[in-house]
Amino acid sequence: MSAALDPAVLAWALARPVGDRWRGLAEAFAAGTTRVSFDGRTVEYRSLGEISAALTAGHGAENSAARRPCVTLASFSRLP
Repeated sequence: MSAALDPAVLAWALARPVGDRWRGLAEAFAAGTTRVSFDGRTVEYRSLGEISAALTAGHGAENSAARRPCVTLASFSRLP
């Protein structure tokens, strides 16, 4: 494969139900092809890099609610 893809993103997409567009993209990426079919449509991507970018964007969009900002407060005092 010529395009890098985070293994966690690929695993997330492959765990999707059959027929889901993210799973279709992941299967195409894993097979090394740029033609993807889902929901009765066929899309031809220009490269595996483009599929990788689409999967990364989809993963980020669908999992953004799971990532909540984390705040840590530290307090120090000196006793006399």
